[in-house]
Amino acid sequence: MSFLSPLFSNLGSLLTHLADAVEPLFGASATAAAIVVLTCCVRLALLPLARSAARGERTRAELAPRLAELKRRHGKDPERLREEGAKLYAESGTSPLAGCLPSLAQLPVFYVMYHLFSTGDGGNLLEHTLLGAPLGGRWAGALGHGGAFGAQGLVYLGLFALIAAVATWTFLRNRKAAATLPAPVAGDEQVPGMAAMAKVMPLLSFGTLVTAAVVPLAAGLYLATTTTWTAVERMLLQPLRTPRETVGTGPKARTSAA
Repeated sequence: MSFLSPLFSNLGSLLTHLADAVEPLFGASATAAAIVVLTCCVRLALLPLARSAARGERTRAELAPRLAELKRRHGKDPERLREEGAKLYAESGTSPLAGCLPSLAQLPVFYVMYHLFSTGDGGNLLEHTLLGAPLGGRWAGALGHGGAFGAQGLVYLGLFALIAAVATWTFLRNRKAAATLPAPVAGDEQVPGMAAMAKVMPLLSFGTLVTAAVVPLAAGLYLATTTTWTAVERMLLQPLRTPRETVGTGPKARTSAA
């Protein structure tokens, strides 16, 4: 994967410059602070995409009655149902998978962060620490240096506590939101496994906790920062997700302006 080397090198240099800029405030933990700053910058750049995804969620909720009507009319003709559902989504300018785009867009950044602090391709990044815990180290290594309540272990416990708190809050909000939504119909059926994915989505927030326990501390710090950002972002963008008042109940039902 030599073609990615310039990317690794550039991100490593960017982290180093950011760490130098915040070192007067954070001292030996400056690189950890730089990771948080970089993560926030990435999420800020993705904010337009997040807003678009939030509007897409609202549109899909508003389309639910029309999709249900299509299912009633074409339930015995799956092919026609898929075609009409896809046409309805196309007319509304949204997609069943639109809400996944912000998460997918972050994967390359997470991978680069993981690679840098796993291999040291970014220069001397592996030498940096967060409150004494190596950013390139893992929880298993911290357990071997003082145990779960040692100096390094406490850093991980703090990280896990933050991720667990955010995951629990996210799970409760997602479960409450899912309970108010109708079952996927029509256009959603064109995406294999959509119904099953909708059931497990509220649980995925806890997957971050498991991931943070096995990746380098730097990647875990990225995960903690981005999941916290996501939780706050979803709360602030909730008005964009709230369906507008629906006018009519037939297949040509429309929504009033927000």
